[in-house]
Amino acid sequence: MTAELMQQGLNWLTLGCIYALIAVGFSLLFGVLKVIHFSHGDVSLVAPFVALAALQGLSASASGLSAIGLLIACFIAVVATGILGVVLDWLVIRRFRDAPAMMALVATVALGIALRESVGHLFPNGHNPQPFPRLIEADFNPTEGFTLPAFNLLVIGSSIVVVALLFLLLRHTPLGVRIRAVSQDREAARLMAISPSSVFRATFFITSAVGGLGGLFYASYAGVTRFDFGIQAGLIGFSAAVVGGLGSMPGAIIGSLLIAGLDTVVQATLPDGASYRLVFAFLLVILVLVFRPAGLFGSVAVEKV
Repeated sequence: MTAELMQQGLNWLTLGCIYALIAVGFSLLFGVLKVIHFSHGDVSLVAPFVALAALQGLSASASGLSAIGLLIACFIAVVATGILGVVLDWLVIRRFRDAPAMMALVATVALGIALRESVGHLFPNGHNPQPFPRLIEADFNPTEGFTLPAFNLLVIGSSIVVVALLFLLLRHTPLGVRIRAVSQDREAARLMAISPSSVFRATFFITSAVGGLGGLFYASYAGVTRFDFGIQAGLIGFSAAVVGGLGSMPGAIIGSLLIAGLDTVVQATLPDGASYRLVFAFLLVILVLVFRPAGLFGSVAVEKV
């Protein structure tokens, strides 16, 4: 029983870390731009397709590439996803920064659909599921009945490091000071010679790259990637950010762990629990919005009229 609980706890932490890498992007973008970037999940799940294309290109140009080739392909995918976020902001999202929130919401939903369909058509057999390799294959057996995959350790360790670096960047670097200044008062930041446009570009690159890492982990955890995985990943990431409180990075992490915990418990305890896990996850979102509309760590905004 103890080994089974440890195994489920490991699954919970792994899923929670994957969700958190996507959820922090929603919170950070909302905190800086005050815009819900609904296509963020689709941007994040472009990364596995870029990694597969890069891996095929590396394999064709050099023999003997396995683990090193996969590592290089993943690095290329993370950087390319960050650049994609900047390009999409420049092409579409920046035009809605001062528009009503509903216009930006509809625009980013449409952008996500366009992105998914583009991946499905441009990638060979892109509308079919594509096998995605496990990023690391080794397993450990510290106790009888308990398997500790190195992949899970990679996901948990990488997520902790990335989130810690994000907090350090926001709190202790000049870029972080500029990001926080723009998020608090865009016009005052402009008067202090801070360019909001450059801050937006940097924010989109960071959040999209971190989301791309989450997308790679998501595909590797599932063992497959699909052109429409961004819908589910985006909804879960957004829901986690809403549960924690949009604009709060700690809230996004706590929300991700809560949703992943509920997901794991439902799959482990209910018959055919995998079919109902999202039902319970979104019921949690509804309950939080009913009893605490700003989220667990969010603050209610008061506007004077």
